[in-house]
Amino acid sequence: MKKSTLLNAELSYLVATLGHTDEITICDAGLPIGEQVERIDLALTHGIPSFMDTVKVVLSEMQVQGVVLAQEFAQVSPDLHAALMAELKAEEARGGHSITVSYLSHEAFKVQSSDSRAIVRTGECTPYANVIFQAGVVF
Repeated sequence: MKKSTLLNAELSYLVATLGHTDEITICDAGLPIGEQVERIDLALTHGIPSFMDTVKVVLSEMQVQGVVLAQEFAQVSPDLHAALMAELKAEEARGGHSITVSYLSHEAFKVQSSDSRAIVRTGECTPYANVIFQAGVVF
């Protein structure tokens, strides 16, 4: 049995096969996911798993060099946005590298998410709780 934090087989495989600058999206329960992109559906019920729990587990295994967020996230859900920003700062400190943060309109975010290698759906029901992680390299 795998010892590290990430136990979900589909998500573990996805992270293990990412190349530099590949993107994955972690989203709330309501983000539209087109048929052309792989869906890893973790949602069980409202709030389970949470957006932040999923983010923390993915960050424990994935080298992230950049994130993309919807501009509306900070405005509409400031507490969850602040929690994400704090976790990204903690990841920078743990990894000794910087993570760039960029913002798009929610409509542009949805378009960009369709280019992700996969979209990971959580049970989060907080508006705009979505993030695109851009893979970095460990060397």
